[in-house]
Amino acid sequence: MANAFSKEERIAFEDILEGFNDALVLSRNVATYNVGGTEMERSQDTIWRPQPYIANSIDGAPGTDISAQYKDMVQLSVPATLGFSRTVPWTLNAKELRDALQEGRLGDSAKQKLASDINVAIMNVASSQGTLFVKRTAAASGFDDVAQCEAVFNEIGVPSYDRYLALSTRDYNGMAGNLAGRQNVTDLPKEAYRRAYVGMIASFDTYKLDYANRKAAAAGGSGLTISTLDSAGNYYIPKATITSAGGKINVDNRYQTVTVSSTASVAAGDAFTIAGVNSVHAITKGDTGQLKTFRVISVTSGTTMVISPPIISNQVPNDASAQYQNCVVNAKSSTSAIVFLNTADGYQNPFWQKDALEILPGRYAVPSDAGTAVMRATTDQGIELVMQKFYDINTMTTKYRLDTLFGVVCKQPEMAGIMMFSQP
Repeated sequence: MANAFSKEERIAFEDILEGFNDALVLSRNVATYNVGGTEMERSQDTIWRPQPYIANSIDGAPGTDISAQYKDMVQLSVPATLGFSRTVPWTLNAKELRDALQEGRLGDSAKQKLASDINVAIMNVASSQGTLFVKRTAAASGFDDVAQCEAVFNEIGVPSYDRYLALSTRDYNGMAGNLAGRQNVTDLPKEAYRRAYVGMIASFDTYKLDYANRKAAAAGGSGLTISTLDSAGNYYIPKATITSAGGKINVDNRYQTVTVSSTASVAAGDAFTIAGVNSVHAITKGDTGQLKTFRVISVTSGTTMVISPPIISNQVPNDASAQYQNCVVNAKSSTSAIVFLNTADGYQNPFWQKDALEILPGRYAVPSDAGTAVMRATTDQGIELVMQKFYDINTMTTKYRLDTLFGVVCKQPEMAGIMMFSQP
């Protein structure tokens, strides 16, 4: 059969898939949602994924009339898109094909790049959309650092399982150095010394990144303020849908546009707190005593910006706000101070709970009878690799390409965040 793969190439492809699967470190630690190709094509590669429900309870003792207490449950959802279409193309001419090792080397390179693309996409989404911020004033030192991430998670009711922390190499090794000196702890210090290995600390599985995003110091003015008075626009009321000319459409409740005194020099990714606005436990709605952290998603004008999460304070009571309340305003003011947290350039070390992030494996409908040889295989996470080969008789050149299609979504920004070190 013309353009058929040789047995050697099939073996090479199986090796590529195995190596590709092994390299997908971060994708193993996020949730996976498999989507149908027909469904995604008809919805422009976007599907709405539900966020976790949060319920309220009341006193329901016998004899208590609760007839007026039946409330609607608001189901929130977020759009997830197959937004990453990555390919590695290469060619080999008839002379180069005489060296069979060429194909193996190029295949290894291709699989490493695609695996890196997937890991980087997950890291980018976690780093840019996670709204929790742990500020450490000194360099990475070990247990105490990770314990702060655990405290932030526990205080707001994030599930205590499947927690992950990915650290830049320098920050990871700084932690390992601290652990290596703890001679009163068995096994772990030895591995920390020999392999710069940290492992699980304070309920987080830790991973070392050989690439990590850096964030510049916030340059917004120190006198920046925002109103927290009981006025529309100063707080957010969650809603499942809104009605437009075309009917009801879903609402993405992860973001809110707020008005501030000035957005001069404010940049996407900056983290900040608002004076008097504390975080609450997601279930009990109890005040944690800790300032709520927010992230700048985009700057839209000289006085408006999009932030995440929205300020769901329930300061003007509402059923949906009571259900999804994430903060409490203890000191209402027309000029509540905004304080930026990323005060120095540094690495963004993302941490998350598994259900916060989700990867959507996509699939190409590549015809196998159009003159091009096609092989496809799927990883443990459902991510598909498609390898194609085509021979051009005019140039005696064989074209290869290795493709993957996927999406990454942060379903719950308040179950993910970043930790930055050496922030004065």
